[in-house]
Amino acid sequence: MILYLIRHGATEGTERGLYYGATDLPITAESERELRELAEKGGYPAVKKHYTSGMKRAEQSFAALYGDTPHEALPGMREIDLGEFEMRSYEELKNDPKFIEWCTGDNEKNVCPGGESGEQVTRRALEALKPIIEAGEDAVVITHGGVIGGVLAKLFPNPNGRFAFTPGTGTGYAVRFEGAEPIEYHRIPEYENE
Repeated sequence: MILYLIRHGATEGTERGLYYGATDLPITAESERELRELAEKGGYPAVKKHYTSGMKRAEQSFAALYGDTPHEALPGMREIDLGEFEMRSYEELKNDPKFIEWCTGDNEKNVCPGGESGEQVTRRALEALKPIIEAGEDAVVITHGGVIGGVLAKLFPNPNGRFAFTPGTGTGYAVRFEGAEPIEYHRIPEYENE
């Protein structure tokens, strides 16, 4: 089976360089237009099973890419809850002792004050994906950059962790499984999103 993990389109938070995850932002009108244009070019998989994280930006991105195709929400695929850091910029946070502590040390284990750790997010995402992988049918999941990066880093360990795999908006990865075993991956769509 092939599991396709695709990142949602750009949001105001993306454009303003804000830390956000649990905040349920919509995609921008421009990003929605760009996703529709990318969908027309092809390169997005045609499969029978479709999912999103259920967050507004994932739902809107799904509609731009797949129209009114039936799909299910997987809340376990939602983005990290950044707690006290939500909707704040680096400039606002750079001198905050809690932020400095969170940024230093183990990126995966450090928990955002009032939020989650990267490790917690990856664990819940893999749990949400488990029945899909066990079913063995090709599937598309429209989700979030940090979630995709964490899942790929767990399936295909890399010294740079999730940051080696965090895709740009509207792009992602195709992961081929044999049974429950991840075998290989490649980027999708195969053209650049620019």
